[in-house]
Amino acid sequence: MNINEKTDNVDQLENRIQLLSIIGEVEGHEALGERAKTTKYEQILPRLAMIEDDDRVEGLLILLNTVGGDVEAGLAIAEMIASLSKPTVSLVLGGGHSIGVPLAVSSDYSFIVPSATMVIHPVRTNGMFIGVVQTYRNMEKTQDRITNFIAQHSHITQERIEQLMLDTSLLVKDVGTMLDGNEAVKEGLIDEVGGIQEALAKLYDLMNKKKKQEKKNKEKRD
Repeated sequence: MNINEKTDNVDQLENRIQLLSIIGEVEGHEALGERAKTTKYEQILPRLAMIEDDDRVEGLLILLNTVGGDVEAGLAIAEMIASLSKPTVSLVLGGGHSIGVPLAVSSDYSFIVPSATMVIHPVRTNGMFIGVVQTYRNMEKTQDRITNFIAQHSHITQERIEQLMLDTSLLVKDVGTMLDGNEAVKEGLIDEVGGIQEALAKLYDLMNKKKKQEKKNKEKRD
């Protein structure tokens, strides 16, 4: 899906901005039910690669309303977004829970609407444990990967993320923290409270700055 500037010459600006929606549950190696709303990582990764390789695309807007999902798949998408050379802006609508948190902060700049929420909780796993100690260590390593990624791509420290993850006073019968839009910004998790208007304005600003920098670099080389 493309968002183009108003112009009589649509062909010149076709694909200037690409829109990526991450909704429902992030699906990993196991397929979820047919009635479940999912984001399939095997479809997202090739699309991101195509966006990076397409000279017509100058920016990426990411819309998030996700309950979380597969950790490996979510981190793979987040790392891919973070490594793009094109300007990226994310907007959390509804929710950016669990693995949705690193997805939200993977962009160059992030927004969240006031009514949206983000849930930060420890890594969970399902199924039978053959080795409890080994499984716990693996979960710790996975959790460290998540908290480290979030800290590197936002303004919150890894220590503070871990404190929010292990809070026992906010969620009924669960460990973790739920933040609304303003709280997410106050904690340094998200850059700014805003909606689609602010997100698009910021993306165009980043795109224009990139163009100016590229022009300066070209002039220096010439």
